Amino acid sequence: MTSDRTPRGKGSEVHGIFQKIAGYYDRMNFVMTLGRHEKWCREVAARVAPTTGGQLLDLATGTGVIALEAARKYPAATVTGVDFSEEMLSRAMAKPGADAVRWRHADAACLPFEKESFDGITEGYLLRNVEDLDGVLREQYRVLKPGGRIVILETCPPGGPMKLIVKWGMRIIVPLLGQVVARDRSSYTYLESSTLAFESPQNIADILSGLDFKDIGWRKKFFGTNFILWATKPG
Repeated sequence: MTSDRTPRGKGSEVHGIFQKIAGYYDRMNFVMTLGRHEKWCREVAARVAPTTGGQLLDLATGTGVIALEAARKYPAATVTGVDFSEEMLSRAMAKPGADAVRWRHADAACLPFEKESFDGITEGYLLRNVEDLDGVLREQYRVLKPGGRIVILETCPPGGPMKLIVKWGMRIIVPLLGQVVARDRSSYTYLESSTLAFESPQNIADILSGLDFKDIGWRKKFFGTNFILWATKPG
């Protein structure tokens, strides 16, 4: 594992949270999504579909769920998992199959890769934790090859007729689960508030369209609190 850049500003605060929750991150994702998280990660890996023998980048790889699934699904591809949390990467590198992935410590706001290096990009729960959303997506456009696809797993504020009930549930249940399961209410209070304050998939799609991405689509998950979004860089 190589290292690039130390987070600062808001990034330093978020870095501290993810360093802290690394040991129970997988368990909390399972509990909070009622076991759906790994299924969503498999869908993300399936949708990116890199060319045979291509290069695949997984950003905010965390404990490596998407990267490891991609390595299993595309054994001929080279998968690189990137995260700015050393503790998260340590957890990922200790999992079965971890040797099939190249792990790298780096900041998604300033990727240490050449222009048009990757045939596909995946990411899980990155965008709501960055300071410069447009800049991070612009970096991904830069390192993605023409014709390559980006697939995003992210949280979003709930909408529709159940909006108020779901928001109330998130404000109460997510921090409570953090307290009960992980003995860490404060970190999951941040994660709940960052979800409710984040953008809708339509807004993310508009940013991607402005960056010249095409064929943009998305599917909402779990009462509209999560979504998977995909887009392609013109060939």
